Amino acid sequence: MPSVLSQRLAGGKICLQLLPRAAYSARDPAQSQTLGVTLERQRGVHAIDSDRRTDFDTFAGVMAYTPIGVEVFSESATGGEYLLMRLDEQFASEQLPSVAHRVQSCGNRRALTLAREVRRQLFVTQPDVLALEQCAVALVGVANSQTDTGQRATPKAFARVMEQITEQFQQPLTLEQLAASYGQNELRFLRDFTRAIGMTPHAYLVEVRLQAARWMIECTDLPLAGIAFDAGFAHQSHMGSVFRKHLGMTPCQYRSRF
Repeated sequence: MPSVLSQRLAGGKICLQLLPRAAYSARDPAQSQTLGVTLERQRGVHAIDSDRRTDFDTFAGVMAYTPIGVEVFSESATGGEYLLMRLDEQFASEQLPSVAHRVQSCGNRRALTLAREVRRQLFVTQPDVLALEQCAVALVGVANSQTDTGQRATPKAFARVMEQITEQFQQPLTLEQLAASYGQNELRFLRDFTRAIGMTPHAYLVEVRLQAARWMIECTDLPLAGIAFDAGFAHQSHMGSVFRKHLGMTPCQYRSRF
């Protein structure tokens, strides 16, 4: 299982941490400002600045900004890949609005794109510090910008579609099949899904397949060709191109590292 990948940037003003998919039970003591972006679906229980625990079901593309002083408890039996940024208090106060509670928004396509680029940079042997800093600062900018709050579908509206993808990601799913689960035509489904989740249905499916392949590489000795097939990729070279695009390394290099 990969360990937490971390990198300090901007003279220590920003600390990046890529948390892997793994069971956890953690309490943030609220001693720093944090900005987080989910990279895959995660379910569990949490308590935000209180002792009252509630269930959560968070999809990819959710950005959460937690100001200093707000304590967060979170627990999950499976976890989920998550990019966490700890911000220096002065830096955060200069770049982000003053709030007294946790601010969370979904469907942040720009945030998800930046977070995935940070992930790719953290995986390479010698990350490009300037590129990492640009992505990190840009993420702060996304958090600072006004989010479209008009009427639109929320991630919860796609729970049935998500379950379908989770259960059938090895199969060649079609837009028609997914739209049927959503209960709308293909065009409406594509538009609503992309706005709510922050990526297209195909991009989400590829990410699910990538995560499945990573788990099999980390936890089994299966040959890469078999893993590619079991994860739903057309062939091993297709899986390789996805790994290079999203993680900056080949499946063979990933296996050697983890």
